[in-house]
Amino acid sequence: MKFFFHLGQYMLLMKKVFSKPEKGRIYWRQLLVEIEKLGIDSIGIVVIISVFMGGIITLQLTYNLTNPFMPSYLIGLGNRDTLILEFSSTVLSLMLAGKVGANIATEIGSMRITEQIDSMEIMGVNSASFLILPKIIAVVFVSPMLFILSIATGLVGGLIAGPMAGVVTTAQYLNGVTYAFVPYYVTFSGLKTLVFGFLIASVPAYKGYFVDGGALEVGKVSTQSVVTTSILILFFDLILTQIFFK
Repeated sequence: MKFFFHLGQYMLLMKKVFSKPEKGRIYWRQLLVEIEKLGIDSIGIVVIISVFMGGIITLQLTYNLTNPFMPSYLIGLGNRDTLILEFSSTVLSLMLAGKVGANIATEIGSMRITEQIDSMEIMGVNSASFLILPKIIAVVFVSPMLFILSIATGLVGGLIAGPMAGVVTTAQYLNGVTYAFVPYYVTFSGLKTLVFGFLIASVPAYKGYFVDGGALEVGKVSTQSVVTTSILILFFDLILTQIFFK
């Protein structure tokens, strides 16, 4: 029953969030702020993690494909498809759930316990829409860009790590990266990042919006939002994979 209570409350909040805004100009200005805070500020960590993961995946594939009958281009191909299908979409979204989701839950939760949200409601402002809608749009808008950036930097990481470790030549690696490319994989994973971006923004916002208590409760809600969002990301990853690859 608790699950259905939270599901219903979440749906009602989303209905309130996507209601017609009072002043579009204010929302546009807030949207630009959220894009910078939630998206652009995440570029650095996305690049660093993707470069190292691209190198690690390349080395792992090399050390586990020690078969003379296995062509060397499979290393670049395996790194490319791993980045596209899972790491740069799902694993990266899990990382953003921890960084961005915790930020959203803490920010909105702090506004709730300091009665800033109550003040907005008294003034006739749709607080849910004003606080949450720009965050959702910002994360959904930026997520595909971070996805593409992660793939590119991950491939560069493999290009650096493979030849440096002497496990594959640059020509062999690049041949694998371009071999048997399936554009549908990018489309599928791009759609996943849109769904994950919505979850990353909306679930922590819901948790923070209905927090009750003080600073300790805000910290607990921040942790809960990351755990809940991560579970939902994995659940929808399973569902979407079943649907699109059936």
